[in-house]
Amino acid sequence: MPTTLEELGGKEKAAVLLIALGPEKSAQIFKHLKEEEIEALTFQIANTTTIMPDVKEGVLNEFYQICLAQQYITEGGVTYATQILERALGETKAKEILNKLTMTIRAKPFEFIRKTDASQLLNFIQNEHPQTIALILSYLKPNQAAQIIVDLSPEKQVEVAKRIALIDRLQPDVIKTIENQLEKKLSAMSMEDTGDDIGGVDTLVEILNLVDRTAEKNIMDSLETEDIDLAEEIRRKMFVFEDITALSGRDIQLVLRQQDFDDRDLAIALKGSNEAVRNVIYANLSKRRGALIQEEMEYLGPVRRSEIEDAQQKFVSTIRRLQDSNEIIVARGGGDELIV
Repeated sequence: MPTTLEELGGKEKAAVLLIALGPEKSAQIFKHLKEEEIEALTFQIANTTTIMPDVKEGVLNEFYQICLAQQYITEGGVTYATQILERALGETKAKEILNKLTMTIRAKPFEFIRKTDASQLLNFIQNEHPQTIALILSYLKPNQAAQIIVDLSPEKQVEVAKRIALIDRLQPDVIKTIENQLEKKLSAMSMEDTGDDIGGVDTLVEILNLVDRTAEKNIMDSLETEDIDLAEEIRRKMFVFEDITALSGRDIQLVLRQQDFDDRDLAIALKGSNEAVRNVIYANLSKRRGALIQEEMEYLGPVRRSEIEDAQQKFVSTIRRLQDSNEIIVARGGGDELIV
């Protein structure tokens, strides 16, 4: 283990930081890392035996300064951050810290468009190739992307939605080229904010939860024709068992009266649910039926996660069936009630 701060590499500094922060805070950080990053850091931590006090203090201080710099950039941009850091730390140190943040800042494309009015942005991108539109919408906030996708033609809605769901990783130079072209078109506007994770089914689900019923139905109906597996994956994520709390009491009671599942299925489903979901279910059951289900839950003992998921999926499938037939209403993003 190096004995001075200057001798430490990036992984070694990260390991020292996690050790200094302690197991609870480090565990929270690990939740945001990739599996290979966790493995590399775990190996580094395991091989870190002795940390000199001045090295530990230096790593913590450097981390603190980088956090401050990131905050200044978020609040007022790179120029503002440079001015503040130069006053506080001097030109050399400020430049050193900002250089360490350069890769992070550049890794968040399209940050300049995230506060642009959706209607203005639509004018610039609606005639672009669906793949380009999908890439741009993947970096927007879901409510902003939803506003744009609603105003696209029905055919382009489907193309863009499918491409958002299937986006994986693009080469940085490709993203940068598209970003530069769009930035030139919007150069007269003042925009800021940070980027976000790109694309994927989860991103599309967030967007679809905010679009109107017509756009959503058009996209989902077409996807079911073109790629039924993708459509089913999207539908599963658009309403999960825990979302039962979004239904009205009348609708929950209607669901509970269906014959698609029995009380044992419901007991298994509730085994893996949180207290809020259980309270909502019991509040809409008769006292006798609620007591029977509670007894069944106790009788079941430990239940496999796969059994719980299967039972919850039966419940969700029933909700979807009733939604499709317009028999129940789900409260969705933005506070609007949309019949699905």
